Amino acid sequence: MKSTVVRRAALTASAAALTLLATACGGSSDDDGAAGDAKAKADRSAPAGKADESAPEGKALTAAELEKVALAQADVENGEVTTKVPAKDDIAKDQVSTDDEACLPLAHAQAAIAQGEPAANVKRSWTGQTESQSESSGPDGQDMTTIDVNKIMLNLASYEAGGAEQALTALSAAAEKCAGGFTATVGSDELRIAEVTTTAAPDGGDEAVAVTLGVDIGKDANGLMKIVVVRKGSTLASFSAVNLSAMMTGADFEVPTAVIDAQVAKLG
Repeated sequence: MKSTVVRRAALTASAAALTLLATACGGSSDDDGAAGDAKAKADRSAPAGKADESAPEGKALTAAELEKVALAQADVENGEVTTKVPAKDDIAKDQVSTDDEACLPLAHAQAAIAQGEPAANVKRSWTGQTESQSESSGPDGQDMTTIDVNKIMLNLASYEAGGAEQALTALSAAAEKCAGGFTATVGSDELRIAEVTTTAAPDGGDEAVAVTLGVDIGKDANGLMKIVVVRKGSTLASFSAVNLSAMMTGADFEVPTAVIDAQVAKLG
């Protein structure tokens, strides 16, 4: 496997995903888990479903209003929500480019950058993991545990009249035009997208788009990154998902729909 390509792929997903990739390869400690649990408790806020936390329809929300309806720890049963994305994980729009401008909306969505020109936007991240017994054994015959790590970067953006619809249309057009792939650059790191496919979008919003990016990782199968963008009124919720095991092996994975459902529910 070309480890450099995999690292770049994870970086484009988010700098946090790159850190998780290194952890997955090198092992993790119980102290890290305890710190994550403590942070999750500190990040807790009111859960989805309360009337005063639903997004008003028909107008562009301010950043403060988006903060109130953005995903919070209490909205999910599993995993950890980070409500303040660290600066090192917050990829700026001017850091991303593509060899074909028509494909730029896809690169933006994958890097958790708002589509088009939003009135306001906020970011969140969610990390979850599951553990299962491995089919293989350790060198001394002991049982081994497989840790499966999922990472979602979320961008919640509001738009003036018609802006959300136009942004989603542009993303759909990009997926069609760039089906044969493109090259994206984040800072000094280059990522080759070998193919782009449109998949079934989730229900719950006014309209939605789901796209899978096949990343060239130097193996028989491409590493997969998945994008889901849901429009609810004048707001777009954009989810950029990676599974670190799948990225290294080229296997398929399911986007954690509970996270998407929880966020969309808060939009009313």
